[in-house]
Amino acid sequence: MPQPVILQVIPALGTGGAEQTTLDVGNAIVQAGWTSLVASHGGRMHDDVVAGGSEHITMPLNTKNPLALWRNAKRLESLVRERGVSVIHARSRGPAWSALIAARRTGVPFVTTYHGAYKQQSRLKGLYNSVMARSDRVIANSQWTAQLIAERNPFAKDRITIIPRGTDLDRFSKAAISGERTEKLRRQWGVEPGQLIVLHLARLTDWKGQSVLIDAAGRLPDNSSPVTFVLAGDAQGRDQYLAGLEKQIDNLGLHGQVILPGHCSDPAAAVSLADIVVVASTKPEAFGRAAVEAGALEKPVIVTDLGAVQETVVAGDNKTRTGWKIPPNDPAAMADALKQALDMNPQQRDRIGQRARQHVTARFSLQQMCRRTLQVYEDLMPS
Repeated sequence: MPQPVILQVIPALGTGGAEQTTLDVGNAIVQAGWTSLVASHGGRMHDDVVAGGSEHITMPLNTKNPLALWRNAKRLESLVRERGVSVIHARSRGPAWSALIAARRTGVPFVTTYHGAYKQQSRLKGLYNSVMARSDRVIANSQWTAQLIAERNPFAKDRITIIPRGTDLDRFSKAAISGERTEKLRRQWGVEPGQLIVLHLARLTDWKGQSVLIDAAGRLPDNSSPVTFVLAGDAQGRDQYLAGLEKQIDNLGLHGQVILPGHCSDPAAAVSLADIVVVASTKPEAFGRAAVEAGALEKPVIVTDLGAVQETVVAGDNKTRTGWKIPPNDPAAMADALKQALDMNPQQRDRIGQRARQHVTARFSLQQMCRRTLQVYEDLMPS
């Protein structure tokens, strides 16, 4: 019997949770002895996908144009027939419409994964989003996401499977991060040895909350521990937003204390170098990879209490805490949480980090995610 051929479709291979999951699952497909195909417009992670053994097929899937979606459907249909694809797995709405058409025309099982909450302000947008619930199996990356899918698409309730985003616990572990990697970043950032570091690691866009963190940094009392705030992330063309952040930093007199170093190519080393990690999102995160990766590296986290953080961060008492949860868009609350974390001694922060690692290991390992995803494929394929 021929080995399964799994086709994942995604707009492009930039940086983000959906792209990283495409890479991780592709690697797992290859390790299982199956064939992994990835169709996308290409991008920064292309070489990593190919290095893991997946074959990349370049298609203009980074579009929402209806005519282009139809043309992509024909391309995908041809690919499915030529390569004997067993399952199509879509990870974004535009490609999902093309993949749905191709799957129905070929009779191949169709899987989707919700990687985001997707804005839904109108019936038309709701229709566009609904493609992610029209598959034979709908994977939700958190319980929060599963509830959102069911509320918006009651017809899909019986087809939802919760598979939390997995983290590579070997890659995101203290033992895996060399001093050379962290020192390289420290020098790039211009942070003095021994200086405390608060890290915010996300692309520069308003809903990621960089401005809230800058405001909070300006509210810390003068007697707080000396700290450098590193807001690492690519502006991705949002030059006006970047300029606004730089102006805010200058207006608050935080030049040199808050830095914007741009894209970080070694996020694991960045988190390892940090003392505290902040996720300041002002809109719900469907999963919240940054908080989980920080926990895997035994770092306390401060997160806004939105979306799936109920599952990824424990804000209990000092015996159970893995981090702090604060209201969104609340610089005062952020400053208070920062002061609590910064005023702790290193041993106290280490204990919080150790509990965070235990929490992540039990629930969010890469192996669990990949094993359960491949099981979804197997369940849908003819026996």
